[in-house]
Amino acid sequence: MTAYILCLVLFSIGLYCALRKRNVVKIIIGIGIMEYAANFLFVLIGYRSGGRSPIYANDQVIKSMVDPLPQAVVAVAIVLNLSVTLLLVAIAIKLYEKYGTFDITKINDLKG
Repeated sequence: MTAYILCLVLFSIGLYCALRKRNVVKIIIGIGIMEYAANFLFVLIGYRSGGRSPIYANDQVIKSMVDPLPQAVVAVAIVLNLSVTLLLVAIAIKLYEKYGTFDITKINDLKG
């Protein structure tokens, strides 16, 4: 149960950074924290205490099996999160080249 609370705390920290910070780099870090919290939640969903891997064998009786689907979802999500992060960093670099700042309040004040 404490792991689910930790997941909620991580997501809340990331959401706070994404919504309240005015620096583009801090916003990107907050989005990354939210992505890691979501991956952590998927891993927690698939976890079974004392579970075994879902490898089938005729002579074995598996009482508690670990669900492999959340692990596959997390593997795909890691690649997607990396591409989203790289896109956000590229946008941040272009913003800095054009406006000379990472502060979104100063970027909103500039015209052009």
